[in-house]
Amino acid sequence: MTTPGMDPELFEQFIEQLDRYVRERLIPAERQTIEADAVPPAILAEMKEMGLFGLTVPEDYGGAGLNTSQYARVVRSMSYAAPAFRSIFSINVGMFNSAIKNGATEAQKAEWWPRIAAGEVACFGLTEPGSGSDSAAMQTTARPDPAGNGWILNGTKRYITNAPEASVALIMARTEKEALPKNAHVSAFLVPMDTPGVSTGSPDKKMGQAGAHISDVILEDVHVPGEALLGGETGKGFVFAMKSLDNGRISVGAASTGYARRALDTALRYATERKAFGEPIANFQLVQAMLADSETEIYAAECMMADVTARADGGEDILTKAAAFKVFASEMCGRVVDRVVQIHGGAGYLAEYDAERFFRDARIYRIYEGTTQILQLQIAKHMLRAFASL
Repeated sequence: MTTPGMDPELFEQFIEQLDRYVRERLIPAERQTIEADAVPPAILAEMKEMGLFGLTVPEDYGGAGLNTSQYARVVRSMSYAAPAFRSIFSINVGMFNSAIKNGATEAQKAEWWPRIAAGEVACFGLTEPGSGSDSAAMQTTARPDPAGNGWILNGTKRYITNAPEASVALIMARTEKEALPKNAHVSAFLVPMDTPGVSTGSPDKKMGQAGAHISDVILEDVHVPGEALLGGETGKGFVFAMKSLDNGRISVGAASTGYARRALDTALRYATERKAFGEPIANFQLVQAMLADSETEIYAAECMMADVTARADGGEDILTKAAAFKVFASEMCGRVVDRVVQIHGGAGYLAEYDAERFFRDARIYRIYEGTTQILQLQIAKHMLRAFASL
């Protein structure tokens, strides 16, 4: 069944307004955001007013009801500016909303969808100090509360995007000792961040993406009611997480594509203005080759994004294609920003120019929501499984 999303004409008007907002409001605020390591409060309020935190929440619950194709285009547009502006709402409209959509009870939807649509920030707690892609190594536990209906959670989650600002966390926890059947030991819990026993570490210092925050989420004898169990059923957490990660990988792919476009536009401007040997360096064929290769790769990523999101909206299983898009787009972005530094020459190594920042900011895209190497294994596994079934 096709997911309709927002009326196409209204959506195109929205995207046009958003592109204008990105260029006229967000890009001029980048330096302030980087220096303060935070999105300015006024801009954060504007983003909430624009409905960016509830883009994919159904209209009946206060959101915009965008489908996957529309959501990815918004992410790509927002990612033309510094990554912090996308990051602050990305978990809401991506992984958290996807988990609610795929696994929540009606009561859980009624509680959380209006809140995140209104601008409450969500975070997604899967990764731990000793486990990430390897869910069998997960140490966070959830045991039945001996005092009655509920659970007691203990553990630490690491590298959790938006944890310092979040009102709610979706926490993956071990509810069984053994992982049989595979991954049935993991359940998901909706945990308000003001619950006693929940705390966050200091925001981690990072290579790039200033203004976007990650930190540990620490759970010490955290008591949550039975209603906190996502879907009301144990053993489903890993399934919800993996479905959510498909959405998250599309988001990272779209972000990589948008940021690569920003970097290339910056390189074009520099190459036409910078002169060497009496003429713009844009006239030099080896510089033109770098520009052309970048344009070609961005176009390929844009085509992949259009295809995988259309398939998602058509109800297809997109696990492999979402992984492939994320791998290609994130690696592509890395190559583009590297060329942009090279086109800038010595200036590209200086903090005075944006090329240096683009290079640092883009590096994380190849790591989070599944490293390139983990996703290569996943893609190959599904290829081999499909071949064996022929």
